[in-house]
Amino acid sequence: MNKKRILSGIQPSGTLTLGNYLGALRNWATIQNEFECMYFIADLHSITVTQDPKTLNENIKKALLQYLACGLDPEQNTIFIQSHVHEHTELGWALNNSTYMGELSRMTQFKEKSKKEENIKVGLFDYPVLMAADILLYDADYVPVGEDQRQHLEMTKTIAKRFNSQYGEIFKIPEGYISETGARIMSLQDPNKKMSKSDLNPNSYISLLDPKDVIISKFKRAVTDSCNIVKYSEDQPGIQNLINIYSCITNKKIEEIEREFDGLGYGKFKMAVGEVVADTLGEIQNKYEELDSPKNDDFIKSVYTNGAARARLHAEPKLKQVYEAIGFIC
Repeated sequence: MNKKRILSGIQPSGTLTLGNYLGALRNWATIQNEFECMYFIADLHSITVTQDPKTLNENIKKALLQYLACGLDPEQNTIFIQSHVHEHTELGWALNNSTYMGELSRMTQFKEKSKKEENIKVGLFDYPVLMAADILLYDADYVPVGEDQRQHLEMTKTIAKRFNSQYGEIFKIPEGYISETGARIMSLQDPNKKMSKSDLNPNSYISLLDPKDVIISKFKRAVTDSCNIVKYSEDQPGIQNLINIYSCITNKKIEEIEREFDGLGYGKFKMAVGEVVADTLGEIQNKYEELDSPKNDDFIKSVYTNGAARARLHAEPKLKQVYEAIGFIC
């Protein structure tokens, strides 16, 4: 029986975070036996904001090493760099002509990000179409999504249905995939917003490559409240976030965690969370350091080269099908 196909990617805009790991990467490693998995490094999406070329180049390699260090097997998964498969941008251009300006202007992330930009780039406005191309190019059955990406998946479905209506059944309509494990990890300094590596306050996120003392220090500084009771409640978003993190790492249920730290206060709980996170990330960091060696340069190059070749086995015929449907000479 053919396995269902899952596709996802993360931008290489710096070292990945604990949020990326618990919300995505750890789950990716878990499901790689169950699905046909395609994971890419979304370097094309990263240039919607200004990037230093040298830093971007380094971050792409870092992201790939972290994918592997988190347990993604390049033999089981198709792991590639987005810009190495030119069909992404070509399909994106074709899909631009099945997308309306009004739809893109209503995208929540565009409205939020454009407020911070004096001069808004076309790429920032248009990147949901490229995201649709990423997904539709591979006939993905499922796309792992958090709440902040649901609107983009719905846009992808809208574009695909509109194209199919005009040219025939070319694209498979993807569905969102919600993992049974994992959680949406929030900022340690503002628990009402998602943990992000682009946050200007480095104390708001845990990097996968943060040393143990830095991790513990950041958890000690995590914003909580004055209740000093370890209880899972929407009225205590800071503690709720820390409980989610501790639960994801230890696989303990929330009720069990509340009993474990009953009467102990926030200080001991923050230290416990910091310790288990540091120990878990320490294993990833050891694998990362092992991979980040000149002796592995040929292996790393083979991962993204072979990954792009495997991706193009799907991408090339799909783009040809699209071009023929439009009426281009192929």
